[in-house]
Amino acid sequence: MKYISAMLLFFFMSMSMNGQGLPESFLNGKAVVMISAAPQARPPMNWTDIAENVHPGLVAAGGDPVAYYELEDVALSEETQAGYAEAFNKRQVKSIVLLTRKPNGEIALTITPYTNNKNIVSNAAEFSLQMPDAASMKESLEALGKNIRSKNMLVLDVPEYPTPEGTVPTSQRRFLKRNPLNLDVFKLGIPLSGTVGEAGFLTMYRYDLLGKSAEAIAAEQVAEKRGMEGILKANYSHQVAFLTEAKPEAELIRDRVQFLLMRVEGREADLMESMGLEVTDPSSSTRIVVKYYIKFLVRNELYIGPDWDADPNWQKALGQFLENLKKQ
Repeated sequence: MKYISAMLLFFFMSMSMNGQGLPESFLNGKAVVMISAAPQARPPMNWTDIAENVHPGLVAAGGDPVAYYELEDVALSEETQAGYAEAFNKRQVKSIVLLTRKPNGEIALTITPYTNNKNIVSNAAEFSLQMPDAASMKESLEALGKNIRSKNMLVLDVPEYPTPEGTVPTSQRRFLKRNPLNLDVFKLGIPLSGTVGEAGFLTMYRYDLLGKSAEAIAAEQVAEKRGMEGILKANYSHQVAFLTEAKPEAELIRDRVQFLLMRVEGREADLMESMGLEVTDPSSSTRIVVKYYIKFLVRNELYIGPDWDADPNWQKALGQFLENLKKQ
């Protein structure tokens, strides 16, 4: 039985590794681990359960994982990512480890160098591995470590879950609880789903997005645009420009797109806190909502509107946000 298990493990490793060895930045420097766990996967495991299971494997493979975070918390918005990046820079983090537990229970691991800025990761992974479950991932990492010489010493025996100081205040300073001016003068750019710039690469490792095909993203964009057009026609009288691909901000400004309609999705309490708002409803700690806001490209300002209008239904959230834009 042990022989069969070893053969199966070797088979999965052979089929799912990207053919490259563990990166030097992982073997000679601190790593931060981010985990996205599908709630519908069975058996049930939250992100800290995955951390506890996989941490010994990452250490055995030669890594120095100094902190674990839920990916959704870090990727809440560009502003939140910037706050975490400040904390990572202070700790001299060298690499990012991404663990994604898919709805079918499979675990995907990606190791990539830390970018030293708010993007956190690039679109070029140095190492990736996929296994059928957390236990197999741990075993495969331990097997890899037997033939690797690491320069990391005095690593943590158990995973740590720190909260970086200063991440929320950094983002709060940029969120403004009012409406922007001159929406009637310039176009409002509307990025459709899958339209990610460099700061959005991190979100692509979420359990519901990892591995999604270009065709699937394009189909979702068509459906999303169709749904948004009716809401915009009823609630917004100024010019809009739908964006199906990421463009540099300088190019958008040349095309008279000075505002972007941004969308974030997450636990309501997390969103409110990241935007500098007081949380008063206990149910907001578990309710997943969509919140829209406007990014003013020229001044890098973020306008969330005069009233809180997030909602679990994105159509309702958008309609409420556009309605609130009419307020003086």
